[in-house]
Amino acid sequence: MHIKLKTICILFLGLLFLSCHSQRDIWNTYEQGGYHVSYTLLDQHNIKEYETYFTKGKRRVEAFFQSPFKDHFYINIHPSRVSLDSTWQQDWGMPDFKSQCWMVASGTAAKLDIISPKQWDSLACEHSYSNPIHTQRLITHELVHVFHGQRNVSPDFSDLTGMDWFVEGLATYASGQCDATRVSEVKNALLRNEIPDTLSTFWSGKLRYGLSGTVVMYLDARFGREKLSSLLRYNNLKDLLHALEVTESELLRDWRDYINAL
Repeated sequence: MHIKLKTICILFLGLLFLSCHSQRDIWNTYEQGGYHVSYTLLDQHNIKEYETYFTKGKRRVEAFFQSPFKDHFYINIHPSRVSLDSTWQQDWGMPDFKSQCWMVASGTAAKLDIISPKQWDSLACEHSYSNPIHTQRLITHELVHVFHGQRNVSPDFSDLTGMDWFVEGLATYASGQCDATRVSEVKNALLRNEIPDTLSTFWSGKLRYGLSGTVVMYLDARFGREKLSSLLRYNNLKDLLHALEVTESELLRDWRDYINAL
């Protein structure tokens, strides 16, 4: 091939690649009953399927709390982990942050960011889109964070003191992730005396979802849904315990009794 013609072909192929790449990264947005959904060309054929999960999740959250979302929010479906990481890097002021493989989504008062669920099998661990119950619960979990953030004094949960267990436990319980398997794991850990001593350390280790979720389950059973919902405003453990009129040791003791009796 003539050098000049070869050069032209290479330039054309390069421009074609860039054009396809830029089109793939173009974001489309539409409004859907109280929220906007943004997605890229990668998900143009998946969006209706995903919308079913979003709709069911929003309905479950509102039914659980017997109240609607306070504010409009966005759901951003990222085509890759790089895209999600870049958003988290900017939002959290951590330019070098790299997410772990199990991290696929996050929710705050203003938005839910999520890797395209159909990419989980190749881009994530511990998550499979082929499991519809797991997928629905995970999306609902993040929508609980959105609902919670819209009522918390720290909408993005950046200003919390001893409250990680409550934020994650609430989302775990309200989404249905605090299932029989997790409850059984916590009961077994209690029998082995492998439970952390403080609530602030419940959100740690392999049992963090089960531990945190079952405490919120106990609060719901002991104090009722209306009282539980009233706790969403607090970002400090001291204030939450004061609202419940219990000490941390009393709460943990009664939680243990509740779990052992299940």
